Amino acid sequence: MADDILLRVLTLNCWGIPYVSKNWIARLQAIIDKLTTDEYDIVCLQEIWSSKDFEIVQAKVKDHLPHAHYFYSGVYGSGMCILSRYPIQDVMFHKWALNGYVHKIHHGDWFGGKGVGLCKIMIRDIVANVYTAHLHAEYDKENDEYTAHRVLQAFDTAQFIRMTKGGADVIILGGDLNTEPQDLAYRIICGTAGMVDACSISSNIQGTNMCANNSYTNSKCARKEPQGKRIDYILYLGSTHYNVEVTDFKHPFPERIPSKPFSYSDHEAVMAHFKLTRGEREVAMSDVKDTLKEALDICDLALRDVKRQRCYYLLIGGLLAIPVIWSMGIDCFTQSIGLSIGANILRLLLTATLCYVLFMSSIWNSVERNALTAGSLAMTIHLEQLKNNSSNNIPEHRALSKSDVTLHGRETLQRRVAPRS
Repeated sequence: MADDILLRVLTLNCWGIPYVSKNWIARLQAIIDKLTTDEYDIVCLQEIWSSKDFEIVQAKVKDHLPHAHYFYSGVYGSGMCILSRYPIQDVMFHKWALNGYVHKIHHGDWFGGKGVGLCKIMIRDIVANVYTAHLHAEYDKENDEYTAHRVLQAFDTAQFIRMTKGGADVIILGGDLNTEPQDLAYRIICGTAGMVDACSISSNIQGTNMCANNSYTNSKCARKEPQGKRIDYILYLGSTHYNVEVTDFKHPFPERIPSKPFSYSDHEAVMAHFKLTRGEREVAMSDVKDTLKEALDICDLALRDVKRQRCYYLLIGGLLAIPVIWSMGIDCFTQSIGLSIGANILRLLLTATLCYVLFMSSIWNSVERNALTAGSLAMTIHLEQLKNNSSNNIPEHRALSKSDVTLHGRETLQRRVAPRS
């Protein structure tokens, strides 16, 4: 029998936007110093938005974490990477179908091509599937236009873990999930994928973002919610071969970088120590049917919003077409060069706006509608299977196969989706 293995895992959203994030060069060096002086076996980093910054990290920590992978995606990369003391055997990246809006440049989530990354790591004779993810940010809690996006990303992540965990002895997810423990997205990931929160052993549960003790938290947020929000996680799952026990969980970085007046990031680092013991894990049963029903309701609302937005954009497009056509006749009735130039500039601006409106009402609207419909279909299939499993006393966490999708389930899907087309 193999000896127990201790696995030390760290996750951190580094807030590393070149030329934008405050004190980034100094903070990057400080993060590197912590990775080389502290003992970690696996490190999941988010918001390393520059591949050159990743190369700097990789070069400087290679003596301690010699194996590394950066997940390239989107316009400027997913921002995510995994560093490991142990060999990385295989990698895979799954990009989410809904990733925010292309026209929300100030948010920028779409340009990152976000998704969930997987590194299959060999820890002696143990196969560990290590996942990292960075869900869409919540910019306005009171009026969150990205709720459906984040819900579908959470379900997609859970499904990806379920479909790829076969053959793995240990499953670990580390990342910035941008969702709090009471939120739907968190419940979907933990319930659907059967993951366990490493924080559950801690008696002192602290926030990981917008904390009062972080130098980058503004005073208004600090007064409103001193403990901040817990949105960064390390989740785990054992297998039929190995049981996983959390022996330590904490925020390992100090409040300030030594001799500096600022923190390592606007997020807190999260660390968990795991003891891997040979033997079958205890099966934790969870009922996620109500969670999936709630998620489907959100998708239904989002689909109705998408239809309304299409009508709105088409109406705006029709109204814009009138002055564009009218401006074409000005040149025929005026001899004034100034008026002609002004009319051409106005026509150019109106035409550009019209093209944007037509793009949003056609191509982008179809992309969002299809993504929402696909996510609803997948959730409905899984929900129907859970209902069938419950009636037959089959554990809900069992992976689906093609034969699991019954004729009754397909008919239910057709009834649910037909009105949306």
